[in-house]
Amino acid sequence: MLKTKHNTMYLTDPLTKHFRLKEGQTKALKRLGIETVRDLLYHFPTRYGDTTAVKTISQLRDGEHATVYARITKLETGKTLRKIPMAKGRIEDDTGKADVIWFHQPYIAKQIQLHTSVQIDGKVKERNGIFSFTNPEIKVVEDIPLNAGQSLFGDGDNLFGYPIYQESRGITSKWMYHAITRIFASGMVNTLSDPIPPAILKKYHLPQLSTALIWIHTPKKRIDAETARKRFAFEEIFYIQLVKQKNRKEYEENPSFLISKTQKDIKQFTDRFNFKLTQAQENAVTSILKDISTPIAMSRLLEGDVGSGKTAVAAVIAYAIVTTQPENQNFGNLQVAYMAPTEILAHQHFQTFIELFSHLPIQIGLITSNGCMKFPSKVDPTQATKISRAKLLEWVKNGEIPILIGTHSLIAKSVAFENLACVIIDEQHRFGTKQRFNLRAKHDYLPHLLTMTATPIPRTLALTIYGDLDITLLDQNPKGRKQIETKVVLPDEREKTYNFIKEKIKEGRQAYIICPRIHEPDPANEKAVSARSVETEVEQLQKNVFPDLKLDKLHGKMTPKEKELALEKFSQGKTNILVATSVVEVGVNVPNATMIIIEGAERFGLAQLHQLRGRVMRSHHQPYCFVFTESSSKKTKERLKALTKAANGFELAEYDLLQRGAGELIGRKQSGISDLGMEAIKNLKMVEAARNEARDIIEKDKNLDKHIKLREHIKTLDELHEE
Repeated sequence: MLKTKHNTMYLTDPLTKHFRLKEGQTKALKRLGIETVRDLLYHFPTRYGDTTAVKTISQLRDGEHATVYARITKLETGKTLRKIPMAKGRIEDDTGKADVIWFHQPYIAKQIQLHTSVQIDGKVKERNGIFSFTNPEIKVVEDIPLNAGQSLFGDGDNLFGYPIYQESRGITSKWMYHAITRIFASGMVNTLSDPIPPAILKKYHLPQLSTALIWIHTPKKRIDAETARKRFAFEEIFYIQLVKQKNRKEYEENPSFLISKTQKDIKQFTDRFNFKLTQAQENAVTSILKDISTPIAMSRLLEGDVGSGKTAVAAVIAYAIVTTQPENQNFGNLQVAYMAPTEILAHQHFQTFIELFSHLPIQIGLITSNGCMKFPSKVDPTQATKISRAKLLEWVKNGEIPILIGTHSLIAKSVAFENLACVIIDEQHRFGTKQRFNLRAKHDYLPHLLTMTATPIPRTLALTIYGDLDITLLDQNPKGRKQIETKVVLPDEREKTYNFIKEKIKEGRQAYIICPRIHEPDPANEKAVSARSVETEVEQLQKNVFPDLKLDKLHGKMTPKEKELALEKFSQGKTNILVATSVVEVGVNVPNATMIIIEGAERFGLAQLHQLRGRVMRSHHQPYCFVFTESSSKKTKERLKALTKAANGFELAEYDLLQRGAGELIGRKQSGISDLGMEAIKNLKMVEAARNEARDIIEKDKNLDKHIKLREHIKTLDELHEE
């Protein structure tokens, strides 16, 4: 495996310098993000195999979790009495036989050949003397270990258990273990310098870097592995916090626009609303007005549940900004850029702002990749009009358009402002840090930043991901909104649900039906996920279920014009049921739509399910959410049960963090956080400790001149989080 024994090894060395790798192995490692020695050392075990859990079939016991090595002697596809597709088969070793079954995974029978040696890992059941595994993990192995109960790696000195790594086709966990032990044997790990100050390690009882690496990959005792994982979890959050606190410190040193507005000024605007602001909205407005009344640039996250009224708060702040004149001028307006993640949402905000600002001499622009608009039109002051991109950009640049709403088009190099005083970003988690910074960097003065999200985030995750932002919660919904009734619907209750929807539509309401796919999968593709599709479902429902109603469809492959027309017809009540993908997750606001069916709910995360049902929580009518699932898994049932019981998105977010990890709440790519870091985020004490230590260091040593090792280390992290 090793090319030479004498090459000096460095963390930044490519693995190919020290290991003979086949092409398939190189590709497999790259898929896992492993290209250098450091990448491999930081590819930590996902768990440790208890060698006593490796059993022969004759040693199995009912109810235990076990690992068995055996041969596949029978494998076929089939269906249950309830028509659920499955793969079923039999495994044998020298001591006996056991049955295996995989529900909803018939493709397994086509992927694995008979008489193949496999590792089966799962819970054991016994019935009439026959052992069986249901939905176990299965992995093809080259051969069956001779002695169950001994370390698969054959080193004999691992008293705790053997490390199990995430694999990819072409590279095995066993290969990684041996490669890492070769790195240890080179002595390179003992020369590593630890960037974390010794005082911090001592304070939190954390091991040195070299010790932690050895303990996490080759632990002799469980406590060694746990201590090492604690060190790397703390390290990851600590480094992120250093970057965040450093960025914040730098932001605060830039001059910004000073906006002075009284509550009386604001009341003139909010008195025209056809609703009263909640106390949470009032508090948010007060906090933000206080922030922008100083020359230090605001950085604030407004986090609110579905329907809590974030857009209204944003409109109030936009009003405060655009009714303020530039410094030393008695004419003109400061400007606001409002960025949305989708064209649908950008159009929605454009219409909302027209309704709220139409009584004022304020021009509003809209810019997307598919065209530009301006309100008011010179021909009809009550309407918006389409204009050329060049003309819109000219008017924005000279300050004639104070409010510009758009998608990613807002951060194009060609977009320039005269006096950009505030940037508002909707659905914060959908934009990378670099995109947010690009939008802010369009002016000599640093604009205030208000970011918003309707995806409730647990406090620990918010403190980590948004460590450079102040956080304001909108934890109240407008008065009169009814609590949504959410029901998990079993296959035999489908017709009853359809009849309920028919009755409500007769009363004047409308409905969404959400499908996981746009088109039916190719029948020839064995690995394709079987799930309901928009194109097939809209035809089937129109023909067989709702022949007297008007159905329409909406999905991401439609043209902007087709999407706009579908939404317009639905908004105007010309369509009774809109069959769509999760493209309606944000930005679709039709108060009369009070029912939603979500097909294949097991394919959506809880946060997304909550966002989807938020589409029908927009009026004073009773809303209903029907969650359809074909899965019989206990985990899925528990997750969907949490959806029916949670009073709000914040409860769901905490549940998801504990059950599935932070990847459910924020994309791994966006956060740059590893699985180990995600585990750390469940620990508020650890997050706060890392945050406090980072803040103390930056407060005293902003440029890390006294912490050279830390400065060098976070250079790479800074680049990662800017992507």
